[in-house]
Amino acid sequence: MATQNYANHRRTDPGYHFTLLPIVFLTGVGAAVNLYESWGDHERIYSASLIFVLSWCLLVAAFYARVFALKAQDRAIRAEENLRHFLLTGKAMDPRIGIRQVVALRFAPDAEFPALAERAAAEGLGAAAIKQAIKNWRADEYRV
Repeated sequence: MATQNYANHRRTDPGYHFTLLPIVFLTGVGAAVNLYESWGDHERIYSASLIFVLSWCLLVAAFYARVFALKAQDRAIRAEENLRHFLLTGKAMDPRIGIRQVVALRFAPDAEFPALAERAAAEGLGAAAIKQAIKNWRADEYRV
């Protein structure tokens, strides 16, 4: 595996992003077409509408499964980075630093972390700017 850096740090899960989501989305589209074709047919409309609703519920559930997992992971990263900041500086991280900034700061090595965290709070740096400011990338291979 190549060394992780700003250019290649984003992750995709082929099973989720390229298999599950397209299949669930296409199932929802197919269910919508089936519902449209069944409109006015009193024998098929109930089952077509039920399939449509269940298909779109599955799409929403797949979306939230990903969002909830990432939120839980972001909370863990915030706790880890707050602890790391405290261990390195003896004080808590600046409360002006938002979660997206904290998630970006996790790639900074210990030598760069305190100064970059201070700069992120003072200048309101976005996640991309923080990641680009890192000189010696600290890989995170466990992010989902």
